[in-house]
Amino acid sequence: MNGTDFRMPARRLATVATATALAAGPAALAGAASAHATPDQGRASAVVLRTGLDVSLLDKTVNVPLAVALNEVQAPQSAQKAALTARLDGVDGGQPFNVLRADVADAKATVTAEKAEGYTNFAHARLHVPGLPLLSLVELGTVTSKATCEAGKPPVAASNLLGAVTVLGKKVTLTVGGTTEVKVPGVGEVRLDFSKTETTTRTAAATALELAVTVNPLNLNVAEVTGTLTLAKATCEAPAPAPAQQQSAPSTAPADVKPQGAPEDTGLAATGGSSTTPYLVGGAIALVVAGGGAVALARRGRS
Repeated sequence: MNGTDFRMPARRLATVATATALAAGPAALAGAASAHATPDQGRASAVVLRTGLDVSLLDKTVNVPLAVALNEVQAPQSAQKAALTARLDGVDGGQPFNVLRADVADAKATVTAEKAEGYTNFAHARLHVPGLPLLSLVELGTVTSKATCEAGKPPVAASNLLGAVTVLGKKVTLTVGGTTEVKVPGVGEVRLDFSKTETTTRTAAATALELAVTVNPLNLNVAEVTGTLTLAKATCEAPAPAPAQQQSAPSTAPADVKPQGAPEDTGLAATGGSSTTPYLVGGAIALVVAGGGAVALARRGRS
């Protein structure tokens, strides 16, 4: 070759690379994979109110969407009595109106290496929709939702409601995990799902109230309001559990334990022999063979 540089054939280079990787062993390959892995630190969120409403106006042929989230946070954050009002063009001359009035409105989301948790609560709340400035859609006492996800443990989700519940001016009784329907002639109807919870092996979600709304207020330039509202929702996803430490096995076996497959005794205690007996026997046989050869030679000499 004229130069000092050379190239290995591609087939041989691939063979050498494969052999090198195999020789490196599983530990080296695992280390290379873990260099690109990112540990899951968990997630959490909480929201006091989320709306998804369509508002039809009297003097227009279009729908005006009302999609807002009040006191919505994601870990690691918290909010207390954030903006609870919304402004909707075309409704009441564009004046802001209170979607939710509450004495207390909290939302918290926290994540640590061991646990993720979402929590929300509000007290003495009154929920309004466009076109119904005087009549509350829903009035509630104290509502809480909490979702807790700990690493290596089953997630937990729960919602609680204390106090009376009024829907469109009518008192109602809610059933945990059930659906309640309220109809008011000339106003509209509301379907409520109370205390919905969902859990998997690592996630949890708790929703205090989910409302499906259809109202016909015919007031403040509003013809109809339809859609959904979510009250007091909390979610979480557990952090990935830390790998368990493996205890290494002892390098030497106890003195009183014999290796598997080893003979029980190499001596000949029953006949008085010892570990040197095989060598003595072998020497005796050699002497016998040598003596036999000498006798044979002597006989040939005589003949």
